[in-house]
Amino acid sequence: MGVSAGTDYGAFAPRVNPLRALSVFGQSVWLDYIRRSLITSGELGRLVDEDGLRGVTTNPAIFEKAVAGGSDYEDLLRAPEARTLDPKSLYERLAVRDVQDAADALRAVYDETARRDGYVSLEVSPLLANDTAGTLDEARRLWRAVERENLMIKVPATPAGTAAVRELVGEGINVNATLLFARDAYERIAEAYVAGLERFTAGGGDPARVASVASFFVSRVDTAFDEVIAERLVGPGSERERALLRSLAGKVAIANAKLAYQRYQEIFDGPRWQALASRGGRTQRLLWASTGTRNPSWSDVLYVEELIGPDTVNTIPRATFDAFRDHGRARASLVDDVDAARDTLATVADLGISMKDVTDGLLADGVRLFVEAFGKLLEEVERQGREARARKINRMTAKLPEPLAAKVKASLDEWQAHGKARRLWQRDPSLWSGRDEAHWLGWLGITNGERAEVQRFARVAEVARSGAFTHLLLLGMGGSSLGPEVLRATFGRVPGFPALHVLDSTDPAQVKAAENAVDLGRTFFIVSSKSGSTLEPNIFERYFYDRVCQLVGEKEAGSRFVAITDPNSKMQHVAEANHFRRVFFGWANIGGRYSVLSDFGLVPAAAMGVDVPELLDRTEAMVCACMPTVPVEENPGVVLGNILGVAGRDFGRDKVTIIASPGIASLGAWLEQLIAESTGKEGKGLIPIDRETPQPPATYGGDRLFVYLKLQVDSDTGQEEFAGALEQSGQPVVRVVLGDRYDLGQELFRWEIATAAAGSILGIHPFDQPDVEASKTATRKLTAAYEETGRLPAEAPFFEGEGLRLYSDEANVAALGSKLTGPPTLAAFVRAHLDRLAARDYFALLAYVEMNEAHERVLREIRDRVLEARRVATCLEFGPRFLHSTGQAYKGGPPSGVFLQITCDDAVDLPVPGQKYSFGVVKAAQARGDFEVLAQRGRRVLRVHVGPDVGAGLAALRAAVFAALASSLRDQAPARG
Repeated sequence: MGVSAGTDYGAFAPRVNPLRALSVFGQSVWLDYIRRSLITSGELGRLVDEDGLRGVTTNPAIFEKAVAGGSDYEDLLRAPEARTLDPKSLYERLAVRDVQDAADALRAVYDETARRDGYVSLEVSPLLANDTAGTLDEARRLWRAVERENLMIKVPATPAGTAAVRELVGEGINVNATLLFARDAYERIAEAYVAGLERFTAGGGDPARVASVASFFVSRVDTAFDEVIAERLVGPGSERERALLRSLAGKVAIANAKLAYQRYQEIFDGPRWQALASRGGRTQRLLWASTGTRNPSWSDVLYVEELIGPDTVNTIPRATFDAFRDHGRARASLVDDVDAARDTLATVADLGISMKDVTDGLLADGVRLFVEAFGKLLEEVERQGREARARKINRMTAKLPEPLAAKVKASLDEWQAHGKARRLWQRDPSLWSGRDEAHWLGWLGITNGERAEVQRFARVAEVARSGAFTHLLLLGMGGSSLGPEVLRATFGRVPGFPALHVLDSTDPAQVKAAENAVDLGRTFFIVSSKSGSTLEPNIFERYFYDRVCQLVGEKEAGSRFVAITDPNSKMQHVAEANHFRRVFFGWANIGGRYSVLSDFGLVPAAAMGVDVPELLDRTEAMVCACMPTVPVEENPGVVLGNILGVAGRDFGRDKVTIIASPGIASLGAWLEQLIAESTGKEGKGLIPIDRETPQPPATYGGDRLFVYLKLQVDSDTGQEEFAGALEQSGQPVVRVVLGDRYDLGQELFRWEIATAAAGSILGIHPFDQPDVEASKTATRKLTAAYEETGRLPAEAPFFEGEGLRLYSDEANVAALGSKLTGPPTLAAFVRAHLDRLAARDYFALLAYVEMNEAHERVLREIRDRVLEARRVATCLEFGPRFLHSTGQAYKGGPPSGVFLQITCDDAVDLPVPGQKYSFGVVKAAQARGDFEVLAQRGRRVLRVHVGPDVGAGLAALRAAVFAALASSLRDQAPARG
């Protein structure tokens, strides 16, 4: 059946797997991934049968993560003979076995396609990239060791490698020529293949038995041009030049590949080739490599959809493979708009950008990156060979009561039997609510994408440490600020880099404190807003951009700012209008609380001096350990998610109580958002409990699950003893040990997987936040009213005394009245409110005051007293920052919370440029909106207004709480004694 260039296969056959549809257009789909369990689990066979997979490629980085990320290779690593092998020899034993078994699994494809497909590639050492003789020796040795006809030896397309390709093909060895970026380099490789095949044929060989592909790299070219474009846009130049630069975004790599394909057609249609073809010779197909999208402004399947054509191969990373299966559209695109491709490259030349310089640099970088990955691979093999069952991923253990342990095991068995880990990675929405979950799982592949672009972060670091800046101030809210705050608190001030500060509160005193903490004239501002429309980052930007303009002038101010936001957002337009130094883009398919390992976390990390490549490399080991090919009982993210989900759903242990070593204490605030906002909805969910003061084990009820996050280099003896005492008392305790601070990224990813898995068990959508949106809507109504009238709607307290005022809705006031005993004093109303606490409830202080040490100390005393007296879980949150975090679970989760909201009059307020409302008005509107939605949801909530003297007001509240709980503590005294 003929297929025209304009045919859209998805349009006329929407039920066909898009991956399988590629074959209709003459393209073979290969997978750029391997690990032992991919083969042994049967997953590779399933991909062949269901998705039409036709080959596998590998590289040192893939093997390094496979070895580090699980126990797949333990049998060979622990074998007695392993002790006598050097790391390279030991690695080759692992690799050769995997490649042999993968080749055997693909042998049927090899036979069915008459040797056109069914190949597995194995790379020669990248250390030999510039050594022809060494490459030849190693390639021949690997060819003999694997001993499979459907093996391809992977050789880099350096000048030395090109010479080796000619020799190897001439000996009848299949070759995958890799690291091709330039069309002239491709032509040299094609010439080497043809010359080698001519030699092989002249010697009596059958050319039909030799196969080769030319791996032409795609997305790395656009990544390199992204940097060129960004640098040129901030320099001098005309508007026409800027427009031309912007027009190149996302087009150069595809144009380069399309013109390479044009040359392929010419080479393999000439008389020289026809002489070989007549004897059965097979063309050296172009294989599109590096086809994962790295710029979130573009489709995540861009480099698959735009390069589909006859006699080509696309080797696809796992995340892109799953994405194309989910929403890719197959059409004959490779020969479309060839003239436009020529125009694109002509524009590159007209702008004075040397394509040769870019591609030469990419080749050098490609070799360097493979050399580095190979070195890490050998180090990891040596380490694992030396240490019995040592692993690179953070160790997790769990001591659970027997009934819970049995239920968790049964749940894991069900996950294994029904392929739920695979469905998670395939973004199958039926694993959750069946709504739009598939659109929010971009974080599964983010580390691989960011690792491919680490040079961007190096340039961020260069700007930050240039000496021009002494401080960094990140302006954000929710996921855009909590991730960077964890990194700031965990890594501290890095020598030689500016100190990072984070502002995520509209409290005017907090805003002023952030301003006073930095030198505005030497501060680099990072405005971080995923949607670009969130109120808080927008008014932060207005305030600080205005302040910097006053200091250095409007022409210079923009160069002190960068933005991180999703493509085409309001914040992007603001940043471009104000001539920010740069806009970094987030991925539209990653929600804010899952974005810490994207630019939202990594740009500020690089600016403050964190070694981003090291952080990502460590994290990638956890990513590999959580892959669907790993047996469920060994999958660290899925196991934790099952513990969380089963404990909450089946045993009512929904208070996830976090104990964290001092050096990673801030991780708890990030986990609060991830857990609460993901699971707390539809009356279900897990309530995270962070920074609660340890109590004797008898204090805790049957609604707790404890998680002890221990930093090996900064552990706390008291915490260790506390965790042990909890275990002895029969409480469930999960322990996770981080070796050092750079292991933090592993926990970020583990918990993202765990939260997604727990969401499936709880039966909710873990990627939306409906009740957060409800609060935002209520706040917008109030600020709009202020803009119109100049004041917020009037309100009246139901009680006023001792310098404080109490507010609530009719239902809550009536409930308080029914519990009131004696005269209506402040302490009496507080006691009535606390008397509403029952077993398995939790108590939350929601304080809309400046977050400082003095305020927190008093509020912690209140929290501790409630915990001691009522023996319920307790939370302490500062508003409005928690609205984008635990606020979702408080409103949408289990109706087991009793809330005490605290508001104040601001002694000093700050204007929001361009608005009638001030920061103080915004904060007041947010508090009222929060209260309104809590009341609408039927929550037990009381608001205490402490006036302008916050310190005195909190002291009065503390006295009232202590008086209210005095009798409870007296009643418990004999039991404790």
